[in-house]
Amino acid sequence: MANTSDLGESNPSLQNYALTASAVKLASLGLIICTSLIGNVSLSLLVLKDSTLHKAPYYFLLDLCLADIIRTTVCFPFVMISISSGSIWAYSLISCKIIAFMAVLFCFHIAFMLFCVSVTRYMAIAHHRFYSKRMTLWTCVAIICMVWTLSIAMAFPPVFDVGTYKFIREEEQCIFEHRYVKANDTLGFMLMLAVIVGTTHVVYIKMLCFVYDHRKMKPAQLIPAISQNWTFHGPGATGQAAANWIAGFGRGPTPPTLVGIRQASHNVNRRLLVLDEFKMEKRIGKMYYMITLTFLVLWAPYIITCYFRVFVKGSPIPQVYLTAAVWLTFAQAGANPIICFIFNKELRMRLRACFPCCVGTQTPMEPYCVI
Repeated sequence: MANTSDLGESNPSLQNYALTASAVKLASLGLIICTSLIGNVSLSLLVLKDSTLHKAPYYFLLDLCLADIIRTTVCFPFVMISISSGSIWAYSLISCKIIAFMAVLFCFHIAFMLFCVSVTRYMAIAHHRFYSKRMTLWTCVAIICMVWTLSIAMAFPPVFDVGTYKFIREEEQCIFEHRYVKANDTLGFMLMLAVIVGTTHVVYIKMLCFVYDHRKMKPAQLIPAISQNWTFHGPGATGQAAANWIAGFGRGPTPPTLVGIRQASHNVNRRLLVLDEFKMEKRIGKMYYMITLTFLVLWAPYIITCYFRVFVKGSPIPQVYLTAAVWLTFAQAGANPIICFIFNKELRMRLRACFPCCVGTQTPMEPYCVI
């Protein structure tokens, strides 16, 4: 039987097609690497630099960015080398197992982290008092350590199993070897991944149901204000009382506290979820749900391929579909920063404030005085 080189020499059109395919793969993967590094590094620096972003949701986001940076710098260059070498692994078996271990580790890491984030988002909306009291920096550190521990526990056992982690030439990467179910060692890992992603969406659906169940607020009861010498007070009082007193219409002491107005509080231990905080938590929850949905959409074609290999013996999978599915999983590493800046207004505002040279200049407003 003729080998690939013989076929390439005997068929110039096939050889040109292979060269074109390799060039497209290298160019697309290079674009993914640049996008991932620029986006994740920028977002990480933004979270570290801006003290207003030192909150639980952004600590988790920082962890996701660092994981994507490590995956991009460690795993993707070996894929580019294997493509340039003609879809072969030019290194030792141990190094292949290490790269495969890291690829699986980061996959389970983002799945576990998104699940934990979904739980904290639900707590922030449904149990905000408990969330504000318990979700401290050390709690976030404990959650992040737990996620990494679970991810290592899921990715480490196949290292000792001969033949589980190997170089898959069709995918041009070191990863799980998904075999038929009767001789398969990876079905449990795929089922665990599917359960985690499914449970995460269930938590978001539950949070959405809670928001819609509590969206109808009790109408405010209008109570008229009480007037004594132009000093209005009571639940129905407005800022006009203070204006009248400053203008000299009021007599006597300073008007009492206007109960009808929400006073500005500087107490950092306040636990009530007001409207502005609710909108912020809802906006962050929407951002994380879009990250979760993007993870599902980009990994779904490859997961379907893995299940097809497990349950259908000798299943022929088109090479074009398999390559596209693998490259979608690579693209997930650079998708998170784009989603964050699109769906989070606060991050965009902080980006303009911290890096004004990167987002364009704004015309400064000149001071003016009233004559």
